[in-house]
Amino acid sequence: MIKRIVYRKITEQLFKGKAIVILGARQVGKTTLLEELQKNVDGTLLFLNADEPDVRSRLTDVTSSQLKQVIGDHKLVVIDEAQRIKNIGLTLKLITDQIKHVQVIATGSSAFELSNQINEPLTGRKYEYQLFPVSVEEMTGYHGRMEEKRMLETRLIYGMYPEVMTNAGKERKTLETLTGSYLYKDIFSFQEIRRPEVVEKLLQALALQVCNEVSYNELARLISADPVTVERYIGLLEQAFVIFRLYSLSRNNRNELKKSRKVYFYDNGIRNALIANFNPLSLRQDTGALWENFMVSERMKYVHYNDIYCNRFFWRTLQQQEIDYVEEREGKLFAFEFKWNKKAKAKFPKTFAASYPKAETQLITPENYEAFVA
Repeated sequence: MIKRIVYRKITEQLFKGKAIVILGARQVGKTTLLEELQKNVDGTLLFLNADEPDVRSRLTDVTSSQLKQVIGDHKLVVIDEAQRIKNIGLTLKLITDQIKHVQVIATGSSAFELSNQINEPLTGRKYEYQLFPVSVEEMTGYHGRMEEKRMLETRLIYGMYPEVMTNAGKERKTLETLTGSYLYKDIFSFQEIRRPEVVEKLLQALALQVCNEVSYNELARLISADPVTVERYIGLLEQAFVIFRLYSLSRNNRNELKKSRKVYFYDNGIRNALIANFNPLSLRQDTGALWENFMVSERMKYVHYNDIYCNRFFWRTLQQQEIDYVEEREGKLFAFEFKWNKKAKAKFPKTFAASYPKAETQLITPENYEAFVA
């Protein structure tokens, strides 16, 4: 059993008078996490799967008296795929306020519905956690630093989804299934998605431009859509935990890019499946991009799980001087360059040093990446 970092955080907050909300993409391990909770928490668990129509009906527009009948003597109530229940935030609020001895946990595979429904009703009444694909930090804890380092090339190609990692030899088939159905289920059911084929084309275009600046106008031309649609679909893909954006740092230098953005994938395996490229690194032209995407996504898991509060950027000038990744923590900047070549030398532009003289810089390679992500 791979110990998920968020598991400890959740158990520490059980039965403290607030709802617990767990968000994450499909197949990242939410159900396994809940099964582990069931084994180790005192009190019987009531598991309600909102994919079932009768469950949705029983939890929609209900009174506290009706909820008490549904819950009965159970102390722990889990509502899985909670985004499928209309006004779920009000239902969770009723349980939290009116049935105080019950701990309710809601999980959702998409944020664009669930978060909008819970934030206002549950203000001050919830602990919210995000579950990512398995992290390097979690795998290091599972089988040690040396073994995880041996798996580095495999991670860059096949990613960190639990089902992919536990089905050695079947990684491609598993990833094809993930990208073919599970990943998009919530997106395609969303009412604003009128052209599902455009989403697929957009994802493929983003996969080919990973770690590069993206232009909504250019993407629109590539996939025969308008820029407004492209931006909206990228926002939905981000809320569904498929991709995320980094924006450019711009503070001092008028030559810095002001409104630029780069797109990364939460998982390398998903990105590679979208372009059907599982070749080994020795046969690839995109190894540098794979390394950067892996480092940025793993760093995101690390700062999230370890409660490191920071702003995250990339840096680039009109003259194409650039730095891959910049964090701002407690008013100080930390700049990082990612190089797959272990012998590469750090090259941080003098323009950046002149604009931000107090910034710390570091080169991240396969030789020293563990401290950056674990």
